[in-house]
Amino acid sequence: MSRTVAEPVLPTDARLPVRRGLACLAAAGAAWGTTGAAVDIVHRSSDLGPLALSFWRYVGGLALLLAARALRRPRRTTATPAASPERRPLRRRLPLLAGTGLGLAVLQTAYFAAVQATGLAVATIVTLGSGPVLIAVGGRLLLGEPIGRRGAVAVLGALTGLAALVLGDQAGTVRPSGVWLSLLSAAGYAVATLLARWTGRHGTGEAPYGLTVWSFAIGAALLLPFARHEGLLPHTGHPVRVLLLMAYVAAVTTALAYPLYFAGAAVVRAATAAVVMLIEPVSATVLAVTLLGERLTTATVAGTLLLLSAVAGLALAESRGTAPAPGRPAGQGLARPAGPARPA
Repeated sequence: MSRTVAEPVLPTDARLPVRRGLACLAAAGAAWGTTGAAVDIVHRSSDLGPLALSFWRYVGGLALLLAARALRRPRRTTATPAASPERRPLRRRLPLLAGTGLGLAVLQTAYFAAVQATGLAVATIVTLGSGPVLIAVGGRLLLGEPIGRRGAVAVLGALTGLAALVLGDQAGTVRPSGVWLSLLSAAGYAVATLLARWTGRHGTGEAPYGLTVWSFAIGAALLLPFARHEGLLPHTGHPVRVLLLMAYVAAVTTALAYPLYFAGAAVVRAATAAVVMLIEPVSATVLAVTLLGERLTTATVAGTLLLLSAVAGLALAESRGTAPAPGRPAGQGLARPAGPARPA
């Protein structure tokens, strides 16, 4: 799913080799693919709801990211202090920070609710399959970004896959409420990404680390009153299991996976990254079937293949339109925007 805020200026020795960047993306995708399974087990083991889960994930991830930043030695960069996004007045940064925080709060909470409503496999596939399509359509309508013939075919393929997933499910394993929640999750991500693209164009973008930290803080603040009403503390007969799983979600799928993703995205072309990140829905589906006992019908498999093929098609269309200049290594072309965090 596309990135858009201008990348921070890094010294050449701070960039990873492309192979290590690909490895970072693959590791992040595999980690994110386990988020839904961990959340589903928490749902089964306690009465903790999606709002409280999202709140604690943001709080835990934020605490770990701030702790890691405090322990890390500062590095010299080629960016001047005046050019640093953090040096701009907060009023200029607030629309992006607040909008991204709200968008991520919606996408995380709706995704967790979708997992609870219709299962891990379908929720992850619909969310991650429809997200890039909504971003492509929104970019065309709101920002004037061209889709092109290949992109239009990919959008049509995604819609066909979604229809096959929902309408062809004779076994009733796909629940419409879960599909709508998944689409809401994807819409939250699309809004945050499109806002990042718009602000990036107008010179009010944000460095990935700062955007993530601010988004987590704002998202947690927005979720707190709703999470308190839902119930912040779980009632469970398996407190150790629930605590360990929540710690895993905050540490591995949040505080560790996001830096890995940003490190890889800084050196790998966005189109390539989009294809590599298909590891996420694939790994989530494997866990849903092998660990959680979910069943995949023929319609589910067909819709899944169409949706994932559409994402790959959109990535191909993007790569055809943004090929690097001759003699310029991939990942070091025009400033590629870095967007908000991914849904899982």
